[in-house]
Amino acid sequence: MKVVAINGISGSGKTSLINKLSNSLSCPSILFDNFVDKHTYPKDMKRWLLDGANISDIKTPRMDKALLDSVSNSKAEYIFVEEPFGKCRAPISTLVDKAILLDMPIDICLSRIISRNIAQSDGGASENISQYLDKYNEFLRDIYIETNIQTRGTSDLIINKVQSVQRLENVVIQWLKAGAN
Repeated sequence: MKVVAINGISGSGKTSLINKLSNSLSCPSILFDNFVDKHTYPKDMKRWLLDGANISDIKTPRMDKALLDSVSNSKAEYIFVEEPFGKCRAPISTLVDKAILLDMPIDICLSRIISRNIAQSDGGASENISQYLDKYNEFLRDIYIETNIQTRGTSDLIINKVQSVQRLENVVIQWLKAGAN
C-alpha cells in the first residue's frame, strides 16, 4: 500500500482529482479541508509569510491521526491524501510515499476559487469574494507562490498542464502503474 499525496494551491484541482482517483481505484481518501479548524493556520498569515513560511507551522493533528489509522487498517493499494503541502509538513511527510504537484497557473486557480465561492454561496458571494480578493492581493497570492515553490522540490510528479479531471486521472494512474510504486 502506498500513500499518494496530491498537492497544489487552492483551486488547482486536488479534491476533484482525489475523488475521481479514489472512486476509480476503490481506495480511501483523506481531504485536508475536512480537518481544518481554527488552530490549523498561524493566526497572522502575513507575518508567517514574512518570517519564512515554515509549512510545518500548519497543524492538522486530527488529519495526521486519520492518515495513521488508514495506513494501519487499509488493505487498498493506495490511500490518496489531499495535502496542499505535499511532503513538506511534519508528521505527514513521514507517511507520504509519493507526492504529485498540480502546478496550475495561478490565474486559473483564482478563477476556480471565485467560481466555487459563487456556487457555494448563500447569497453573500460578492462580499465574500471581495474580502478574499483583498487578502489575495495583500498576501495570499505570495503565500500560494511560496508554498508551491517549496512543495515543487519534494514532488515526485509535477503536472503543469491544465487538463480535464478525467485526463489528470489517466495521467496519474498511468504514472502509478508504470513504476511509481
